[in-house]
Amino acid sequence: MAITAATVTGDFSGFLDAEQSAPIFDEARRASVVQQLTRQIPLGINGQEIPITTSKPVAGWVAEAGAKPASKGAMSLKTMTPKKLAAIAVVSAEVVRANPGGYVNSLRPDLAEAFAIAFDAAALHGTATPFTTFIDQTTQTDIEIGTAAASAGSVHADINAGLKALVDDGKRLTGFAFDSVAEPLFNAAVDTTGRPLFIDSPLVETAETVRAGRVLGRPAFMGDGVASGTIVGYGGDWTQAAWGSVGGITYDVSTEATVTINAELTSLWEHNLLAVRAEAEYGWLVNDVDAFVTYINAA
Repeated sequence: MAITAATVTGDFSGFLDAEQSAPIFDEARRASVVQQLTRQIPLGINGQEIPITTSKPVAGWVAEAGAKPASKGAMSLKTMTPKKLAAIAVVSAEVVRANPGGYVNSLRPDLAEAFAIAFDAAALHGTATPFTTFIDQTTQTDIEIGTAAASAGSVHADINAGLKALVDDGKRLTGFAFDSVAEPLFNAAVDTTGRPLFIDSPLVETAETVRAGRVLGRPAFMGDGVASGTIVGYGGDWTQAAWGSVGGITYDVSTEATVTINAELTSLWEHNLLAVRAEAEYGWLVNDVDAFVTYINAA
């Protein structure tokens, strides 16, 4: 969001040390629901070409001394191109002088959350996205869960309907991503044997804002930023998507540049301010958008 004023001493209590950059990147990864489910691949500054199998050899039965069938496999290449994500925090010089060691306690989770939310919104919904593919491009029929007249086992049936839609289309279901708004639905939902539908996985390391578990025996992550409109979650074959990053989050500090504050260019030097600029380059690619189904909650 646009800033209207620089951060002052009363807002924060310290300053970001250089060695804190790597932990910011790690926390951003754990806070992203999408990054938890999809593969991370090495990504260079010029992008990465990913081989995609388009056909496979086929075997056939033959009679004694008969001719063996000939076939071949084929592959194509898809390119993942890195795109830059950035944020600037502006603070007063008094903040730097007053608490030089504690500022990261507030800035690190805020930057991590901002990067994770922006990435997930682009990867799932295409929100302000620089990526050419995103999950909401799927043409699979939406599956409604948690209707007003829902019974104790209806949520399980609804989730299973998404699985059926995928397998009927020759797709797989490897995991789920749900928004936090769907948590009350799962807290009251059970499977056909009366067990909780969402089974927590306490050993999976995530950010405090992300809940890890299993649904229908598949990995499931629940966090903020997944919902859009009536959409509250996704199920699908997450091996059909991949993400990468060029290094981690990098940053620089300036006291002499100009920054847009309250829609006006402001001189940091003139106003005795300091700006911390954080940047990261992410890539995202979906090979088959129809390998995903959306879960909605119209109620």
